Amino acid sequence: MPRLHIVTRDGAERLFEGKAGWSVMENIRDNGLDELLALCGGCCSCATCHVHVDPEWFGRLNPRGEDEDDLLDTSDHRAETSRLSCQILFTDELDGLRVTIAPED
Repeated sequence: MPRLHIVTRDGAERLFEGKAGWSVMENIRDNGLDELLALCGGCCSCATCHVHVDPEWFGRLNPRGEDEDDLLDTSDHRAETSRLSCQILFTDELDGLRVTIAPED
């Protein structure tokens, strides 16, 4: 199984085996990290699953869609590597992906 590195808001890092075919948001939520609210359940309508992708990995992801880009514009914590984790499909090729949960807006 591919592994996923998550850095929490307090800087603690967690490593767990992710499920390929699920979004990064679903993998984070279902592994007990409650910092990621994901209020819309993955519909790309709330931006509460905002993460900063490690720069090493950012270019390997599918590009942001227009809706995702618009939602990220509403965050005070948007960075070049910002993504909504509900829009990142976790695959075997992303084994070792590292993301940091963005500060809450």
